[in-house]
Parts: sequence; C-alpha cells; structure tokens
Amino acid sequence: MPPTLASVVRNSSLHLTVLAGADHLERQVRWVHTSELDDPTPFLEGGELLLTTGIKLGRTTAQLQAYVHRLADAGVVGLGLGVGLSHTEVPQPLVEAAQQRGLPLLRVPEPTPFIAISKVVSAALAAEQYEAVTTSFEAQEELTRAALGKDGTTAVVRRLAARLGGWAALYDGSGALSVVAPDWAARRAGRLAAEVDRLRRRPAPSSAALQGRSPGIDTADEDYVVVQSLGADRRARGFLAVGTEDRITPTERYVLNAAVALLTLTLERSRELRQAEERMGAALLRMVLAGEVVTARQVAVGLFGGMPEGTIRVLVAGAGPNADAAEALAELGDRAEQAGARVGEKLLVAREDGAHGPRLMVLALDNGAVHRACLGAVEEHEGLSLGVSAPAALEEAGTAHAQAERALAVALRGGRRSVDHEEVGAGSLLPLLGEDAVTAFAEGLLRPLREHDRTARGDLVASLRAWLSRHGQWDAAAADLGVHRHTLRYRMRRVEELLGRSLDDTDVRMELWLALRSGEE
Repeated sequence: MPPTLASVVRNSSLHLTVLAGADHLERQVRWVHTSELDDPTPFLEGGELLLTTGIKLGRTTAQLQAYVHRLADAGVVGLGLGVGLSHTEVPQPLVEAAQQRGLPLLRVPEPTPFIAISKVVSAALAAEQYEAVTTSFEAQEELTRAALGKDGTTAVVRRLAARLGGWAALYDGSGALSVVAPDWAARRAGRLAAEVDRLRRRPAPSSAALQGRSPGIDTADEDYVVVQSLGADRRARGFLAVGTEDRITPTERYVLNAAVALLTLTLERSRELRQAEERMGAALLRMVLAGEVVTARQVAVGLFGGMPEGTIRVLVAGAGPNADAAEALAELGDRAEQAGARVGEKLLVAREDGAHGPRLMVLALDNGAVHRACLGAVEEHEGLSLGVSAPAALEEAGTAHAQAERALAVALRGGRRSVDHEEVGAGSLLPLLGEDAVTAFAEGLLRPLREHDRTARGDLVASLRAWLSRHGQWDAAAADLGVHRHTLRYRMRRVEELLGRSLDDTDVRMELWLALRSGEE
C-alpha cells in the first residue's frame, strides 16, 4: 500500500503535529513537493503532500483562505508548514481554513528538515513498488503453475479469487457461466449475463468496470466488479469477471492481468486442439453421410468416446450474400460445441465451402441441447439461416442431410432464420425454386396467352387455369367458367396454337400449372 499521511505522522523522527484535518489522515501520499509560491497548483498533479515555510502566503485571512482553497481544489492531500523562518507558529486563520476544507495541516518543527519528510515518503513508495513487483511475480508464478496443472482454467480462477480476496468467474464464448470461485459467488456471477453479452458483441480484448450500484449488480452486494473478454484475434473465446469489496489496487491489477493472459493462452491453446478435433469430427461426419456408419462408430469411440445415439437431426447453416458468413458460422459452431460440452452431449460438426457459399453442418440429438442452441444462435445473427432435417436414425443421416439442405434453400430465399423439413414437405414445391427463375419462366411461357387476352376476345389464361385445375374435365371446367364446353375446347385449341405445345403432354401441363401458380405466390 502507498504511504498515508497517518503513517508519515506516526514516524517519531519527524516530530510532526496535526493541527487540522485529523479525520482525513488515511489519504495516500503519492509524492512530496516543496514550494514557496503563493500558487503552486500549476506544478501539481494531485496526491502530493505540499511543504512550505510560508514566505509568500500573505498575512491576511483572505489570502490564507485563498491559498488553502487552491491546494484543496488541486487535490493536495496534505499541507506541512515549517515554523521558525517566516512564521514562528502556524497562523490560526490557516488552521481554520484547512479545517473547513478538510485539508490535513501539519506543523513541521524547525529541527525537522523537509528533506527528511521526503526521504520517509520516498522510502515507503519504493517499498510499495518492490512489494508490488514481488507480489506480482509470486502471483504470476502461482497462476502459471495452476494453469499448467490438471483442470488449468478452473485452478487459475480459484487462485485468482484467493489472491484478490473476492470472487472470480469464467464464462465460455457464448456467455454461459463455466467456472466460479468460491462456490457462494455463483449467484453474483450469474447476474452479469447482460454485461457479458454486451462484451460478447465487441471486439476482444475489451473490458467493463461496474461499481456498487451499477446495472447488473445486486444493490445489496456493493461489489466492485471488472469483466474482461479473453481472446487474441478480436473474437472473444471467453470472459473473466472478478468481484472485490474495494477497488482493485495497482498490485491486484497486475495479478488480474496475469490471469487474463494465462487464461487467454489456455483458451487459444484449447482452440487449436478443438480445431484438430473439429477436423477429425468433420471427417467422421462425412463418413456418416456417405453411409459408412459402422466404421465411423468404431473410430469415434477412440477419439470422442462415441457418437450421438438415438434419434438425430442434421442441421445445415448458411448466410445470405450480405452477411459476414465466416464469422457468424464460426460462432454458431462454437455455440453448438459449448452447448454439447455443458451437458455431455455428443455431436459432429463440419465446415465447408459449398456452391452457394460457406456452410456449417451439425449432426446432433433431436431436440437436444445442441439442437436448441443452434436454433437460438441463428435468431441472434442477421442474415444467418438454418435448415433442419426431419428426425432420423444415424443410418439415415445422408437423407437427413439432403432434407436440411433443401430446408436451408427455402430459408435463404425467404429471408427466414430457420426452416424445418416438415414445413418444406407440407408446403408447395414453389418455395424450393429460385423466385427470380420461376418468375422469368412463368412470364416467358404465358406471355403469348396474356398478349392475346389484352387484344382479343376470350380469357385464355383463366380458361387454362380452370381446365388444369379440373384435370382436363371439360364439363366441370366449363361450368366453373360459365361457358359452353365447345367454347372451352376452342379456347384450349387456341392455347395450343399460341404456345406451340400439346396439352396432351403431361410435362407441358405440369409446366403450365407451375407457371400459373407462381403468379399466385
């Protein structure tokens, strides 16, 4: 701790007497400055113990009061007046002004040189700096040993909390609480979800300080909290929060920074390991999709302890043309893996560059933690869409993957966040086709009929729609139109002439019906 006025006064070799401001002696002294100027404030930074013999203080009450006010406003922590030269005793108006402003005023006897006070403070400051450096090295060594041991991140968090005399919490990249120490702090750490989420949306590294009654902190706790994102490439891999009863000291700040660096290195090292695991997992997923389930199961037992068992779903994520696809898909993959890790749920993940941009494939349990995490993640990312297969057995993963791809195509074209295969199967064929392509096809195919309807008698488009909807039944279609069936037959022959196609051809009927329906979507 830095020296305080109280520790300086207690030094018996200085023979100092407190004349005013005795209630404020716990103020920390950052330096000792000697000045005989009537206004030394331009040369002060705050935190100084100012020493003077009072040569230019003036003699009037107004002058002495003005002098005290200038020092107090400049952040001077104390004033020492040396007697025996300009003043035989400390002027009473100076004492009264200092008492009024709460500025500690010390009487320095003539035998005590100012240099002696400076030496006492300098020695204390040097001791503080030495203690800070020593403590920092000890803390770094202790935290480093913890990081290299078993459950390194957990050990670092626990040692950090003990070093700070408070609590510490580690959150994963999604903002979920993963480690907290001591255990009783879980409730306090849990209330920081909103602040962690704000940092998650900012480039790493970044931090936030919450004091006392700040948002996210229970007013009954009155903690001083610092939240720091952990990451080396602008993307947060996790978050560290610490809470202490008092503000963090410079020495404690060194300890906190050491913990941040170690946790960042640990997470980055874990990330490299995860990337290797992801490559192996992606290879396994492709084996499963190719139908080599038996071999994939045998390999997965040694690598990951097994594969998802039971009913699964395949989820395929992609991004629209204006979205930051790589970043969004990477975070989605992280969220899926973190969700699985929290509950011990197996999953397979693969990232690849498809014909329509990057894709993320996830094979996970139906309605499990990973499935739910992916659905939640896409809701948070503008431009990110997710296609979800129908529930399936692992042996049917290839079919499920095709279903998810089709569902994703519908989601991307419709600007939707997620589409389930059941929605595709229960709906129309039209959403599966490119909207622009269908529109252009329909306009080109039906243009001769629409031009005829604008310039001649007979509504050929409406007649064709009625006839196709009745599956070529002349009487029923004519009744729907309110015309004679001979009139309808004439119109259909005219349609064939204008289009140059036979309505007896099933493919022609299908194309015409698709063109007519596209105008209704």
